[in-house]
Amino acid sequence: MSGWIGVDLDGTLAHYGDWKGAHHIGPPVELMVKRVKSWLAEGREVKIFTARVWDNNPETVATIQAWCVEHIGQSLPVTCCKDFGMIELWDDRCVQVAQNTGIPITA
Repeated sequence: MSGWIGVDLDGTLAHYGDWKGAHHIGPPVELMVKRVKSWLAEGREVKIFTARVWDNNPETVATIQAWCVEHIGQSLPVTCCKDFGMIELWDDRCVQVAQNTGIPITA
């Protein structure tokens, strides 16, 4: 399977409570960290998908990448943009809809 998997940072990969600034990232959500490490071990491409980098601030990107090195063991690409290569998005705010229908998919 080609393409990349987007993983939201706040509330999905890292615990999130209240906003404490762009350079504060909560502790890891261990289940998601384990999942990301598994994908990487399989050779899959994973990107951090977060609104924190909407302004392309290199310090914010560096903070997120350092967090990834500490908790995942490697730096990951960071983006706030979807493209046609994204095959999945893991996010605490998403609602999946059936393609071309507008009908939400519920578990």
